[in-house]
Amino acid sequence: MRIIPAIDIINGKCVRLTKGDYSTQKIYNENPLEVARDFEANGIEFLHLVDLDGAKSKHIVNHKVLYDICSKTSLKVDFGGGLKSNEDLKIAFENGASQITGGSIAIQNPALFAEWLKVFGSDKIILGADCSNRKISTQGWLENSDLDVVDFIKDFETKGIKYVICTDIAKDGMMQGTSNELYTEILATSIIRLIASGGVSSIQDLVVLKEIGCEGAIIGKAIYEGRITLNELQKLC
Repeated sequence: MRIIPAIDIINGKCVRLTKGDYSTQKIYNENPLEVARDFEANGIEFLHLVDLDGAKSKHIVNHKVLYDICSKTSLKVDFGGGLKSNEDLKIAFENGASQITGGSIAIQNPALFAEWLKVFGSDKIILGADCSNRKISTQGWLENSDLDVVDFIKDFETKGIKYVICTDIAKDGMMQGTSNELYTEILATSIIRLIASGGVSSIQDLVVLKEIGCEGAIIGKAIYEGRITLNELQKLC
């Protein structure tokens, strides 16, 4: 299972939110590149980078942070937040993203998202399936839909999606464990490569996610709050 630390960006700074609530913003570092280099120095290979300004603005904003990290580290970065157009996608890949994650766009313009899959391939495009009470949320989790997360994933599986990041918003930033029942259900009904996100609070959570069959696990606040150390992750990697 891949270990994937997360860096969320607001105003060019490394922050974390709780349950996606922008009012809970806490700044952990003024320099995201410094955080990324620390990850790299501890054996981390992958990074989940989220442009929270972009998610709110509905277009890519923090591409300079993406460029700095991709050009000055060897991390393989999946980038999300505000990717709504072909131009946004072009900017993300030109600035070094190995993969992009699209969530809101897959709901609001599924035809465009399906086109991205065809043009760039399923290894480059990740489906973001972020949900609250099983219903898919969009626009940086500021809006909710009536789509069930399992049905949403199964639909895009028929369109060729391979990688899915699933976040249970109720778990995000709470460090109270992950949505193992939901992940088990998803993996029982599809053959996608599932990346779990939200609620990781300990090494044991990662062990369980691996046993369930998750392809990757995204870790955020648990690292920044010292619940999981980079030394522990280095041993896992």
